[in-house]
Amino acid sequence: MPKASAKKAKKKKTKAKPATHAAKKPAPKAKAVAHPVAKVAAKPPAAPAKAVAPAKVAAKAPGPAPAPATAASAPKAPGAAKPNKPKKGRKSAFSMRRGPDGQPLQPGEILLAGGTMNADEVQYLLRGSVAAEHPNGPGGVDEIIAKRPSAESERAELLRYAEGMARRFDSGSIEALLPPRPQARRNFQGVVERAKHRRREIGAFLRGLDLGRTETSHMDSHGEASLQSLMEWAARLENLVEADEPDQADYAQFHRGLDQLENTTEALMLDVEQTLRRLRDRIRAS
Repeated sequence: MPKASAKKAKKKKTKAKPATHAAKKPAPKAKAVAHPVAKVAAKPPAAPAKAVAPAKVAAKAPGPAPAPATAASAPKAPGAAKPNKPKKGRKSAFSMRRGPDGQPLQPGEILLAGGTMNADEVQYLLRGSVAAEHPNGPGGVDEIIAKRPSAESERAELLRYAEGMARRFDSGSIEALLPPRPQARRNFQGVVERAKHRRREIGAFLRGLDLGRTETSHMDSHGEASLQSLMEWAARLENLVEADEPDQADYAQFHRGLDQLENTTEALMLDVEQTLRRLRDRIRAS
């Protein structure tokens, strides 16, 4: 009998071993599950961080110190900041220009300082004024005479010229009117004079559009992009005019580049004119 009880004890021991071994196996699984859950649980604090942002915007607004942010007051802060965004987008590339006295320049001075100086600038000013969203050929003539009172005797001739520009714009195909160029000097000063001349022609065209209260948001995307590119080329020409003379340069290459630039900017002006004609046709048809 003692032997039988010993055998039973051994059997109990051998059966108990798998039980203890099985109890140890689930432990690694519990650790494996706990690890990814801990990672996911660590992400929610990012949401409260976003909720603090409206309070920061409210703290920057002028006025008395803001009250602690609440669920009701937080959504109002972003709405108060929105009116400032359109103003930034509508600033012209020339909006911060100032004269020698430090005062902001008037629109006409920004685009065409001193008014038209020659026949080429007169042509581009009248082209812009008759093609504008609100055609203003007579206003273009008034602008020319206001800046150059000696041209008063030419008013009738200028008005006829403006009418010719209006007929060109209203009927038929709008063709390029790039003025003929005299032989330029093959030196740095010749390059600067030519760049300055083209910059003023572009400025005259833009001033004409300004006289007709042209709103770029009413143009299609292609015409608006062409107008923006035209302004960017005008800024590049200004940089060239103000640049220092290089030690060594191929001025013939400079002038070939200016030939290409003039053709490019003329094509952009034609794009703008054609866009404004389509806009006018839509307005008339409505």
